[in-house]
Amino acid sequence: MPVPLKFNDNVGETIPADTPHVATPHSPAVSVSLPTWAANVGYEEGQKWVMDKMKCGYPRFFIHKSIDRLATEIVKRHGNPSQKAMLFPTHKVANRCLEFMHRMAPDSQGSARVIDFVPNPKTESHDESQRVLPRLSAVLYPAEHWPVAKQVWQHSGDGVSSRRAEFLEKHLLDGTMVDKASIYDKPRKGPRRYQRQMSIDTPHQSPPSENDDKDGTDPFAFVEERFGRNLNVQFAKQAKLAIRRRIAGSLTSDVDLQEALKHPEDVERTRSAEGFSVDDVFLYPTGMSAIFNTHRSMMAIRPKNKSISYGFPYVDTLKILEKWGPGALFYGNGEQDDLDDLEKRLESGERFLGLFCEFPSNPLLKCPNLQRIRQLADKYDFAVVIDETIGNFLNVHVLPYADVVVSSLTKVFSGDSNVMGGSAILNPAGRYYDTLKKYLAQDYEDNFFEEDAMFLERNSRDFVVRIARINTNAEAICEVLMQHPRIKQVNYPKHAPTRKYYDACRLPNGGYGGLLSATFHSMDDAMVFYDNLDTAKGHNARYFSRTNDMPDTKSTIELLMTGAITLINKCKVIRSL
Repeated sequence: MPVPLKFNDNVGETIPADTPHVATPHSPAVSVSLPTWAANVGYEEGQKWVMDKMKCGYPRFFIHKSIDRLATEIVKRHGNPSQKAMLFPTHKVANRCLEFMHRMAPDSQGSARVIDFVPNPKTESHDESQRVLPRLSAVLYPAEHWPVAKQVWQHSGDGVSSRRAEFLEKHLLDGTMVDKASIYDKPRKGPRRYQRQMSIDTPHQSPPSENDDKDGTDPFAFVEERFGRNLNVQFAKQAKLAIRRRIAGSLTSDVDLQEALKHPEDVERTRSAEGFSVDDVFLYPTGMSAIFNTHRSMMAIRPKNKSISYGFPYVDTLKILEKWGPGALFYGNGEQDDLDDLEKRLESGERFLGLFCEFPSNPLLKCPNLQRIRQLADKYDFAVVIDETIGNFLNVHVLPYADVVVSSLTKVFSGDSNVMGGSAILNPAGRYYDTLKKYLAQDYEDNFFEEDAMFLERNSRDFVVRIARINTNAEAICEVLMQHPRIKQVNYPKHAPTRKYYDACRLPNGGYGGLLSATFHSMDDAMVFYDNLDTAKGHNARYFSRTNDMPDTKSTIELLMTGAITLINKCKVIRSL
């Protein structure tokens, strides 16, 4: 039996391991070390020797310890030992979870409920408008329905973050956050200012306009002073605006927050579209939340038809289309004959809600023919939603072909593996723009936690330089792998059969991205390569389940380049297909 390599002796540890904040047991790290092929198999199969060592995991698949601790405390206070709790930022989000549970587990209707937590009006505090307020909605449900509740957590991406959970736990324990029902069960007393606006159902929170106040006041000092955060969250509102400007392509300089807000918009924005502005950029707590809520919004404003999942998809995207709607037409190969089939269906009268695709797809790095998809959408009236996470907006410009562009900000935009985030961008030229914008003005909730926003803003300041370096490194490694005799195939947009579709959207200074996949001739070679690669090896780039439509990826690995370091983000362990 081979002797384990010393650098692989870190199963279940956080990635990155040398970041002070994420190396603690209460880490908000978004990746976990699975340093060997066997560890990946063990993780996918839930083997005890791996699962018992997991200090963290990708937040939508692994309930962070701080979140679990808060949920346990809430059940202890408001439930019973046979129950569990799922935690969400608002009543509206929690109620969607409850509705899903009632639909998937009808016997939960009399036993699952939502409990709202709000600031304690009896606790002396600063003016409500000047600080982050503790608000939370928990779904209490019978423990046997955990698999159903977990689906909502994983697929929707709308659960609370670990930072939010730590913040709320302190408020719950010191009595400054209480069950909303307990307030109204008793006569109100105390200062009049605490007897107003206690509803958890606050008005919709549209993204702040580019012209919002930027006077540098200190609205969130209370959190920093009381809990000693290592980042001052007083400028959270401004941080979100800076993030949205970066996503809009109007802020590309590597400057601090205050300088960024003073900085004029770049004349040559990376997203050039008539009428487009930062007000068309919406932030979400995760990339999946952006996809989930985009689909939900489309369902609200359009006929509730099936959706189309085109190309090899992120599994949770497909699950959203299947479980929160009338289903999906799945074109897993993403080839031209799939579009031919779709066109025949459309010509025969079939109608669809929208087409969801990635540009490029993961892990095969193929690009859809967006021009043809756009033509079909215009002719037959369906929406186009493009996930640009892998391509990213500094390399490709896909907005002209989309009604909505979604992205995970957790990967290269953040770059530090310590915060989640997502975005959705509306195309002003899109057929559904006015209706969708009007709907979001009433329905959108800004559930991106303030401290998470501060981390993401800080992390993303150097994204322009970093992505250029990632592009260069990925191309270099791709060239090396392509020349190696043990490699059967390398998948990368530059060398893919669909390169012409990528190049049609590539920006003048854009590269081919930081993700590539390689297939070895033999399984043994793939295993030896993975085990002997002396670098951080995590699992969170993409997650795959067993489906009959998946290509043979049993000896495929993905390489995600971050800076000058090669990170292996996911080992595909699909044995039989």
